[in-house]
Amino acid sequence: MNIFRTGLLLAALTAIFMVVGYVVGGQGGMIVALLVAAATNLFAYWNSDKLVLNLYGAREVDRAAAPGLYGIVEQLADRAGIPMPRIYVVDQEQPNAFATGRNPEHAAVCVTAGLLNTVDQQELAGVLGHELGHIKHRDTLTMTITATVAGAIGMLANLALFFGAFGGRDSRNNPLGFIGVILVAILAPIAATLVQLAISRSREYEADRGGAEISGHPLWLASALEKIDAYAQRVPNPIAAAHPATAHLFIMNPLSGARMAGLFASHPSTANRIRRLREMAGVSGPWG
Repeated sequence: MNIFRTGLLLAALTAIFMVVGYVVGGQGGMIVALLVAAATNLFAYWNSDKLVLNLYGAREVDRAAAPGLYGIVEQLADRAGIPMPRIYVVDQEQPNAFATGRNPEHAAVCVTAGLLNTVDQQELAGVLGHELGHIKHRDTLTMTITATVAGAIGMLANLALFFGAFGGRDSRNNPLGFIGVILVAILAPIAATLVQLAISRSREYEADRGGAEISGHPLWLASALEKIDAYAQRVPNPIAAAHPATAHLFIMNPLSGARMAGLFASHPSTANRIRRLREMAGVSGPWG
């Protein structure tokens, strides 16, 4: 199912590439865009995890450098039945976490320094269980590829706008004219973002459930989500703000104050996620 879903996602993003290419250069531009899309998808499959980790300045830690964190990941990975992932820490004040990698054999878990300073050991286990759930179900392939390809579509749209502006209103290589370029430059990144976000919302619910099963304690994750949500609304993540295409990677939306709903929400509402986790634990009534 995950392989099929990833294939549909890549096909949709490739189609967006081709539309932009057609507007820029007609059929020839569409062919070039298809080749660029194929190369980008292949590059993303092998390298997008490294790009995301490097983008956030993540540093790898081992048992000696972070014995508590390493021990929790090791125990949870054993419970999940997956290989031990590499562990990274980002020097960011905002509490958050994400997983990346093309498969469980080449996976990494990344947490922020803010997360380690905010949650207790049980809540940390809940968060890490969630991220290992992504790895176990191979969601990380989808996450890393969408982050890379959606960013590339944004750059291609800007390139289309540049050539439309300087190619002239009557350019033969621009079949829809300057207005068409403007529309595509605006709509292509939006379409790519909608593909990302639709997958992200359903994936987060699945990872919450899987992570709760891995840790064995749904309320650990529920408590962590409540804390992370409160901090994320007031503590900025400058790198995520500069690269919003990576926002869907995180366990909580890293864009401070972001409260988008419907199609443009990168994550399900925290209240709904906590409610589902509490139902898993057989708890009803107000939080406490």
